[in-house]
Amino acid sequence: MIITHPELPLFEGASPWFAKWRSGEHAFVPALARKRGVDLALPWKALPEEFRHCVLPGTGDEPVEATIDMPNKNETARMTYTSNQPLRGALAEVRRVFTNARTPAAKERYLPYLREQLCPTCEGSGFGETARRVKLGGRTYPGLLEEGVREVLTWAEHLRNGLAAGQRDVGEPLLQDLGRRLGVLDRLGLGHLALSRNAATLSGGELQRARLAAQLSTELSGIVFVLDEPGTGLHPADKTHLLEIALELTDAGNTVLLVEHDPELIARADWVVDMGPGAGRLGGDVLVAGPPARVAAHPASLTGRCLAGGAPRRPRERRPVEDGIRWVELHDVDTHHVTAERVRFPAGRLTCLTGVSGSGKSSLLAALGTAAQAALRGSATDAVGRVTGFEDFGWVALVDQEPLGRTPRSNPATYSKAFDIIRRLYARTDNARAHGYSASWFSFNTDGGGRCESCTGHGRVLIDMHFLPDVWVTCDACEGRRYGPEAMSIEYRGLTIDRVLELTVAEAVERFSAPQRLAETLRSLERVGLGYLLLGQSATELSGGEAQRLRLASAVQRGEASREAGLVILDEPVSGLHPSDVQCMVEALDTLLDSGSTVVVAEHDIALAASADWMIDLGPGAGPEGGRVIAQGTPQTVARTGHPTAAFLRRHAAGLPLLGAPSALGARADAARTPAPRTER
Repeated sequence: MIITHPELPLFEGASPWFAKWRSGEHAFVPALARKRGVDLALPWKALPEEFRHCVLPGTGDEPVEATIDMPNKNETARMTYTSNQPLRGALAEVRRVFTNARTPAAKERYLPYLREQLCPTCEGSGFGETARRVKLGGRTYPGLLEEGVREVLTWAEHLRNGLAAGQRDVGEPLLQDLGRRLGVLDRLGLGHLALSRNAATLSGGELQRARLAAQLSTELSGIVFVLDEPGTGLHPADKTHLLEIALELTDAGNTVLLVEHDPELIARADWVVDMGPGAGRLGGDVLVAGPPARVAAHPASLTGRCLAGGAPRRPRERRPVEDGIRWVELHDVDTHHVTAERVRFPAGRLTCLTGVSGSGKSSLLAALGTAAQAALRGSATDAVGRVTGFEDFGWVALVDQEPLGRTPRSNPATYSKAFDIIRRLYARTDNARAHGYSASWFSFNTDGGGRCESCTGHGRVLIDMHFLPDVWVTCDACEGRRYGPEAMSIEYRGLTIDRVLELTVAEAVERFSAPQRLAETLRSLERVGLGYLLLGQSATELSGGEAQRLRLASAVQRGEASREAGLVILDEPVSGLHPSDVQCMVEALDTLLDSGSTVVVAEHDIALAASADWMIDLGPGAGPEGGRVIAQGTPQTVARTGHPTAAFLRRHAAGLPLLGAPSALGARADAARTPAPRTER
């Protein structure tokens, strides 16, 4: 990070902190001006260049004598002292305050004065001269890191073939290990990624698979691999490779345990443990454990119904994209590897971005969100040349799977603002009025209110274990209820306020039919399939899919309450959802459309893509081989093309398994399911 050019923001009143430099309140700047004979009343651009250079980078070793007059903290008298030291300079001062800022909000204040710029010495590689100069196989190390996985694989193979006899003992094992690790990345659909690609720029599915590759590239045996939804972010074309790798691990004597919702992956497992029958308090039991066929035959298993083909989704009634419809258009898109002269999204319709993993769906989705928000502000963005057709929109909602917060104080009740209304209800009770308790008094985040001060409203206390990890334990004073005795003595409809936080969303819907705003908020949570969540469940315990659905519920509520059309953007909204929950998600999207909003999703779920009003297929490949709009139109139109997604759309329309019949894995799968005879030693 370096400071931006000073002519623009530093001395143009962008910050009161920097105004001190221009107004002369900083003692060293006026002292330097007197020493140089400079008039500080002049505009910044009119000041001598040599003086400006001293103010920004500093005076180096040259001292500046300044007399500082300031009030004494404890007396009415003023204190004066003289300092003779080099002027540190505005640039160094910004670096200092930015580095010392302890919170994201504090750092945010100084970001307007910072920008990222390639280091002129190493050209952004971060490596020293020796690392940049030494070559192996014709490539430097920094240069090799800029190549994609497949290119590095080819380089390693050529290097291995060219090793001399004396080099093989050292080089061949290393190159074999490198090839094995890169090979797993390639088979998981990440062959397009550069080795130096920043993790923050990866999509959720790419990041998941990169972590997965680190575990699957081992040659160890006797290991239990626990993989949480490895199919997330994978195009159906890439899931076959995942199955092959899982079989290879079991062939090597390992045990692979998948936590998975995809019926096609579940159908190919050797053993299935189905939990249920519902979610939250309604779940937690092992319904059935056995081969997929046994699960499919279990009458109470929702997963079994999906495996047996008895739980198809209700068909969604598509909205036609007819002549005369309004379009939101992005012109001159250039972001990461996505380039397009024009991309169109029909207003008031559900658009689904599809394409193989890494084809640029998340990048295009992010460009749409950034450009739309910039259009609302009347500004522009680097990724998109211009936006048209956005005149009638009033808001944009980005519904992603990022955590809601890092503090256990945040929960579904506080995030949805339902708890604000609930606290006002308790403040209006006769008992609360008699004691003068306000709505803020019932907040477990407010000091001096009704919260338990022993745990400051957490309900838990963090115990320092010194040389061991810290441990959260239930507060002895409030027994985990967050509130003190005074707050828990006040009831509303027979419930104390701490008991409200222990209700599930579905129970709260039954309890609070009024006021209307509270009832609508709770119903929006239930509508997106979160009826099982506790109102007071910590946000740190929520999955990415649950966090995304909480954001979607807020968007649904905003769409129903707003008089202006909105744009709602979702990245893989059905990932992490059981097939029985996807219907709730689709219905929530239709609720947004009913309110006049426009919905754009990026999704690998073929059933959801096939039900969209409009499709935009990206590809044809991943990374540099993708990033182009290769087909667009209704799902039926895209299905008639010859691209990878089209083949799966046709299989879905014909009612065929997307990955082929489970038995089609061949003799390799059959062998993996047959225990090998053990040899006694």
